[in-house]
Amino acid sequence: MDTNRICLCAFLLLLAPLSALAEGTQQQRALDRARQNLSIDRVLLDVAHLSSHEFNGRQTGTPDDVASGLFMLNRFQSLNLQASGARAVSPDLFTHPELQGWAQAQRLTVGRIESPPQLEVFSNNEVMHARAGTGYLPILDAPSVNVMAPVVFVGYGIEDPAHRFDEYAGIDVHDRIVLFLRGQPKGFPVRVSHAEKERTAREKGAIAFMTVTGPILSAYEARRGMTTNPLAYYGRTQARGQRTLPGAWISPALAERILNPRRNGQTNRLRAFQERLNESLAPQSRQTGTTVHMTWQSSETTGWLVNTLGLIPGHGPRAHETVVVGAHRDHFGRQGGLLFPGADDNASGTATLLEVARILSQSGARPSRSILFASFSGEEQGLLGSRLYVNDPPRPLSSTVAMINVDHAGIGNGRLTVGVNGLPEEAAAEAGRLAGLADQLDLYGYFPGGDHVPFKESGVPTIVIVSAGKHPHFHQPSDHVKTLKPEVLEAVTRYLLALLWVLAYTP
Repeated sequence: MDTNRICLCAFLLLLAPLSALAEGTQQQRALDRARQNLSIDRVLLDVAHLSSHEFNGRQTGTPDDVASGLFMLNRFQSLNLQASGARAVSPDLFTHPELQGWAQAQRLTVGRIESPPQLEVFSNNEVMHARAGTGYLPILDAPSVNVMAPVVFVGYGIEDPAHRFDEYAGIDVHDRIVLFLRGQPKGFPVRVSHAEKERTAREKGAIAFMTVTGPILSAYEARRGMTTNPLAYYGRTQARGQRTLPGAWISPALAERILNPRRNGQTNRLRAFQERLNESLAPQSRQTGTTVHMTWQSSETTGWLVNTLGLIPGHGPRAHETVVVGAHRDHFGRQGGLLFPGADDNASGTATLLEVARILSQSGARPSRSILFASFSGEEQGLLGSRLYVNDPPRPLSSTVAMINVDHAGIGNGRLTVGVNGLPEEAAAEAGRLAGLADQLDLYGYFPGGDHVPFKESGVPTIVIVSAGKHPHFHQPSDHVKTLKPEVLEAVTRYLLALLWVLAYTP
């Protein structure tokens, strides 16, 4: 850890006893005035605008997401933020000269499900037509497919000889569709990624796959507010040129229909299989007696990923130090006739970022550290935008004292989940006190997913802000602005404002 970060940590450890002395000072009064300028109506209008048909779901690499990046640029400039010093974007990217110094960009491949998908389940001389969106969702960058084959349940889909756990042992999946649970059994010593499961299924001869979130969620999944609904998901993690399997994320209800085709009075078979796997690590793989037909057409194009950046410069001896505030604005676009508005994920975090930038830029208070507001794209495709930032940072990472990531800020139970890494928790707790939210914070350590991860891997301290409780529309077409809770958005905005005050405005 360098000298700047040692000094920051030592300073923050003193914040709690000193905060009482700070009350009534000019800085405290300035924060109170700034907080009074917060407009939740403005936040909701921004969420509604970003999740509207104008931006068509903001899929990374599409003109719709580029347009949303230009929207952010116009807002940053209207607030008199400054260019971040980002390296000039490629001259063939746009005809917009105003992007120079304000944006980062890179080429990428854009995968999309073009035709309306179909998934049919055949059992006992009956046909069930699953409903796209609620019953299943294709993996969004999956290849085109038109297959009909028997389904084999392979538990969690793990083959791991080193830990003597092989769910493919003694069962033939050649020219079959495999069905596996998301994640790994409770207590399994290593994490097994979706990409590893897809690769194993392909090597075993499967021609397609289905995945499902079991009814027993892990502690982390529950903390993040995940549900068991089918989720929009990009699966492209294979080496370029290597064939990937077509696949779909299905609902537990559809999985039950597949696992119990005779409907012979047995219920909750999925839960029973998951419980046995969690308790005994004894494979539960089996032929299901069900056949599935899945078909859709997909396409690939190339496009541009664009990060939009705006700066409030610091003043004084700490002006060279930076606090980065990031929120990804990309979502899944329009896929197979379904629009994914992405209101909670993450127009909500983007709108809170804009509101705090407005409040601070109009407050008249000057920060001692510089604040860089980053609207990332490419988060849903593997944190591409935040990785682009840390690979070519417009402000040195060595003098970046913290990165704050705001994601899923609009739904929940009224509490805030805050993940702190590399900074004392007293900093996050002090911000909660200043925001009047001390009793609504749940403080944790490092969160393994999100745009803060590349910063953490680069040695930058991080803080993640997520609204706690269930997010029932996560990665689904139902993620509309009308599902958000204004009081949750307001709490996140107040907390982000106070956190920046602690990290960037305290003398």
